[in-house]
Amino acid sequence: MILILHNRYRAAGGEERAVADLAQLLSRRGHDVEVIERSSQGLGRSRAAAGLLAGGLDPGEIARFVRRRGVRVVHAHNLHPSFGWRALAAAREAGARTLLHLHNYRLFCAIGIAYRDGAPCFRCRLGHTRPGLRLRCRGSLPEAAVYAVALRRQQPQLFQNVDQFIAVSDALAAHLRDLGLPPSLTATLPNFMPTTEFASESRAGDGEFVLAAGRLTEEKGFDTAIAAARAAGAPLVIAGAGPDEARLRGLADGAEVRFAGRLAPGDLADLRRRAAVVLAPSRWEEPCPYSVLEAMAAGVPVLASTRGGLPEMVGREAALPAGDPAAWHVALAELWQNPRLRAQRGNEAIDRARGGHGEDQYYERLTRLYDGVSP
Repeated sequence: MILILHNRYRAAGGEERAVADLAQLLSRRGHDVEVIERSSQGLGRSRAAAGLLAGGLDPGEIARFVRRRGVRVVHAHNLHPSFGWRALAAAREAGARTLLHLHNYRLFCAIGIAYRDGAPCFRCRLGHTRPGLRLRCRGSLPEAAVYAVALRRQQPQLFQNVDQFIAVSDALAAHLRDLGLPPSLTATLPNFMPTTEFASESRAGDGEFVLAAGRLTEEKGFDTAIAAARAAGAPLVIAGAGPDEARLRGLADGAEVRFAGRLAPGDLADLRRRAAVVLAPSRWEEPCPYSVLEAMAAGVPVLASTRGGLPEMVGREAALPAGDPAAWHVALAELWQNPRLRAQRGNEAIDRARGGHGEDQYYERLTRLYDGVSP
């Protein structure tokens, strides 16, 4: 049996999608799988802080489940604050092997994205979390102090109780190794798309607008998308909500930009099917975003920044420097003005996504990792 552990974030995102897709894939392939999720939404600040500092809450629940159900593999995702290293230690003591799937920089970075002051930030690393305290990355001094102490305490314990670390891109794996993750225990397994979600052919040649989707924060670079669309004379739709929305609306004044807000998955998929190009101008070292993967699987050409795992996804020829507005304008104008080229690039995106992110390849690599840690 396979047990999946995940502490849900207060705002649901790609990691929740990854956990759900993984559980469904394993079930479809005939595995006995169970998911135990806890939620940060239901924890008060004091309870969350206690969990972080203690290395998790109620590890006995995990040990009892492993013994009762004969769990062979525990596949964990986000552990903070309620699971922590103690959940993995309890699982191993009860006879299971443990994998920790890393979707961001949370083992070392208090805010998970390793970004501040307009640029990637890797000041905090193994055994050295004081920069996050000094810079108050969590906002308040007490919360920053809790994270600085908790991350430093948990790191060595996690390394002792994880049989295999999994990063969702080579870029993420390289950064995590540099920060202190054991190289010999770190493998790469990108996110996947279910077979049924791949388009048969691209419709981008008939696309009506340029699309950018995600949480509206400064590090996502939506201001670059606005500037590029304005310069290229292309209508832009921005799907998402977040703290940077007011600033972005001000930048979009006078341009053909529509803010669609946060959409349900089905509504966003409908919007994506009508798109000519998708822009992903992230400034942070983004590991493997579903917004890009979904666009490629739908046959929409994607222009992405050279940060993080994005070039691995879209290919170097479609990756642009995050800080070069002229390059974004030129690349977008070329696609917007040439429907035939969009269709060609869209079909290439389907093939690339299927080859690198199809469920068959994912499952084969995943089971090899499971077999590698099994007793």
